[in-house]
Amino acid sequence: MGFFSDKTMSPKQIHNRPELKEDRRALRNHLTPAEATLWRALQRSQLAGRKFRRQHSVGPYVLDFYCPSEKLAVELDGAPHFTEAGYAYDTARTAYLLEQGIRVIRFENEAVFKGLESVLDRIQEEFR
Repeated sequence: MGFFSDKTMSPKQIHNRPELKEDRRALRNHLTPAEATLWRALQRSQLAGRKFRRQHSVGPYVLDFYCPSEKLAVELDGAPHFTEAGYAYDTARTAYLLEQGIRVIRFENEAVFKGLESVLDRIQEEFR
C-alpha cells in the first residue's frame, strides 16, 4: 500500500522526501494557532525530554508533529477533518503510518486551547 514502494525503501528514504521539502517549509511558516500553541510546549525537548519535529513527512504525508524516538505522530484536527472526505483521507493516512510502525494520536484543535495540559498528558501516556 502507499504512494511510494515503501516495502523496498529504507526508513530514511520515506522520511522527509525531497519533493515535499517546500510543502513542509510552507506549513512550518504558516502554523495554525493550535499547532503554534502545541509546538511551544513540544519544542526543545520540553515534554519528558522527547524531541519532536513539526511538519515532518513520512511517505506522501506531512505530519503535524513527529517524535522519532517514540515513532509517534501527533495530529491536530480542524474543520476539514470532520467531513466525509477528510475522514477517509485521515483513515488511509493512519493505516499507511501504522504500516510504517508509526502510532498516531489525534486531537481536535479546540482541545489544545481548552486543555493543553491534558493534551500533553495524553501524549506522554503514549511514550514507551
